[in-house]
Amino acid sequence: MKARANANGKTATAELLFEIGCEEIPAGMIARASQELKAILVRHLSANNLVDEPTAQQTIEAFGAPRRLVAIAKQVRVKQEDVSRETLGPPKSVAFDAAGEPMRAAMSFAEKQGVPLGKLSIVETPKGPYLAVRQIVKGRTAAEILRAALPEAMREITWPRSMTWGGAQDPRFIRPVRWVVALLGGKTIPFAYGDVRSGNHTDAHRFLGKRSIAVKNAKDYESKLKKNFVLCRPEARQRKIESELRAVPARKGLHAHEDAHLLEMVTYLNEYPTVIQGDFDSKFLDLPEEILITVMRGHQKYFAVENRSGDLANHFLAVINMAGDPKGLVRQGHERVLRARFADAQFFWEADQRTKLGDYLPKLKAVTYERRLGSYGDKVERIRALSRWLAEQWFSGGIAQADVAGSHRAAELAKCDLVTEMVREFTELQGVVGGLYARAQGEPEGIATAVYDHYKPLGLDDPIPRNLTGCAVALADKLDSIVACFSVSAIPTGSSDPFALRRAALGIVKIILEKKLPLSISAAISSAGKALRDHAPHLEVTPMVENHVLEFLLERARYILKERREFAYDEINAAFAAGADDLVDAVERVAAVKAIRDTKNFAPLAASFKRIRNILEKSAGKDDKSQVGVKQELLREAPELQLFTAAQRIGEEAARRKKEKRYRAALEKISELRPAVDLFFDKVLVMAEDEAVRRNRIALLGSLLKEFSTIADFSLLGAEEAR
Repeated sequence: MKARANANGKTATAELLFEIGCEEIPAGMIARASQELKAILVRHLSANNLVDEPTAQQTIEAFGAPRRLVAIAKQVRVKQEDVSRETLGPPKSVAFDAAGEPMRAAMSFAEKQGVPLGKLSIVETPKGPYLAVRQIVKGRTAAEILRAALPEAMREITWPRSMTWGGAQDPRFIRPVRWVVALLGGKTIPFAYGDVRSGNHTDAHRFLGKRSIAVKNAKDYESKLKKNFVLCRPEARQRKIESELRAVPARKGLHAHEDAHLLEMVTYLNEYPTVIQGDFDSKFLDLPEEILITVMRGHQKYFAVENRSGDLANHFLAVINMAGDPKGLVRQGHERVLRARFADAQFFWEADQRTKLGDYLPKLKAVTYERRLGSYGDKVERIRALSRWLAEQWFSGGIAQADVAGSHRAAELAKCDLVTEMVREFTELQGVVGGLYARAQGEPEGIATAVYDHYKPLGLDDPIPRNLTGCAVALADKLDSIVACFSVSAIPTGSSDPFALRRAALGIVKIILEKKLPLSISAAISSAGKALRDHAPHLEVTPMVENHVLEFLLERARYILKERREFAYDEINAAFAAGADDLVDAVERVAAVKAIRDTKNFAPLAASFKRIRNILEKSAGKDDKSQVGVKQELLREAPELQLFTAAQRIGEEAARRKKEKRYRAALEKISELRPAVDLFFDKVLVMAEDEAVRRNRIALLGSLLKEFSTIADFSLLGAEEAR
């Protein structure tokens, strides 16, 4: 079947306004749902030829607020273009008899296509003459298409959970849908979603605005909502919040504590955000600022306030979904709530301090980590063993600041805060509270800092632990989690990663690379396996599991090097193929490959090494590769003798530079091998008829590949990325 657009001139276009109005959507879901709504509309409109796919990303936008998801599409064709369609039928030989009269096959084809016999034609194809019919297929109107596509788009948005609000057979959504605006060129696209019918009326602010406001188009929609206290675009709400976060505390010479995550959260919590400032009793400033900030941001969504010195002031900034608070009643309510929350935190701090942090350790035996992996008390024993092993490795390797005893003690205290009252109430403070308690109770600063930091990094943009002891405990904790979970097949699959093992693996790689820690990853995995065997639950970690963990970590290393350090995938693969057990060393080799890959001699040499690998893998038989070492007496032609001699000379110097970790210099030396390699392939037949000569030449190529692939496997450069 062929299709082509008729040349009917420029097709008329119109604007599509689509709003889904509902009860308040959880703030953390709105941005993702908006992006998904846009992607769904791009797909539907492009598939139906209502927009041009290359420009759809620019002409379609979607955004959201607590009570609405909105999409605006510019330049939507009001009607599909008519197309001329040619449909092939049976061969001419079976459609007509010798006299040219139509037979049953021709009649059936005409009936099936709904045309008279006279409309059929004969077309030439590579298989000979065939019967065909050309028809003009009338395009459907956009209104007709959108009437089905828009409710389908609502159904296609994915949510962690969805609900029905009528009967069990009604469509689902994250919250009950209360109204739908669907306008194309100002005219309503009629459809129903459950018991809600689409129209041209929207709702404004729940308390400050009007109900059921008629709108004509996107500009009218945004203007009328703004007059009724709804800033439908998140960037407008965020600008208002940021402006007031600067202006309100500045009246007293103060400024808001920066918090990008909280800023995004309050942007999606409010439709007309306004910042107000409240106060609290200065006695609460005796609590650590980490606790005060967590209480304010985590539970109340308040911004902390700092003075010019960067210290916390006894004020807070709340973002309310109102136009203002002229009588201060809202402020007073927030102050009462915060006062109670701070009083709770103060009580927990004082109650917890009556017990030494280390004395909480026995209670961890009653806290399950994973049913097959025992308790947190068991995990602490494994972390202690692994932390000590890491510190010993670094100390014996010449890192003087590696503190074996300190790493052991920090690991012992790391999880104790899990059973404190403070962390039970404010779970996001785990680790932080342990560090604060350790410092308050007189533990050495290095140990307190290590306990405080040992969950870091929580992401690739999060800092790593500040001292080496903290790095040891963090690595031990994360590595134990990965090895232990892999040993009981609790492996991440798809979007399911309940123990955050991917994040742990990224954290391990980030710590090693940023701190430039010398560490054999395979040895560390084996040590984690030994701790799992020596301590509860006394599991045996098989070599297969260890290999899976190693590849899991290396995949995260590849990701960081490609996405964050902007190395090419083939540069990473080439260097890793020569060994990646020492990640710091591997990255230095990746950098060397990147620096030299496009130089005059190296790129052609890499192509030659790829040719060598292909010969060894595809052309040479098992018997051809049986010879060990090169027999110099069989090097009968000058080019192969020159290559052998050059390889020995260059190999010695390259090995010396490699030993000194001067990888770029070593690769530059190796690139000098190019003329000899080029001459060899130009003048010498590798697969010679003489069996002894052939084996010797294959042995020569094999030795080249082995000798000069210890920094990177050049044959992998330029290889297609694995999908």
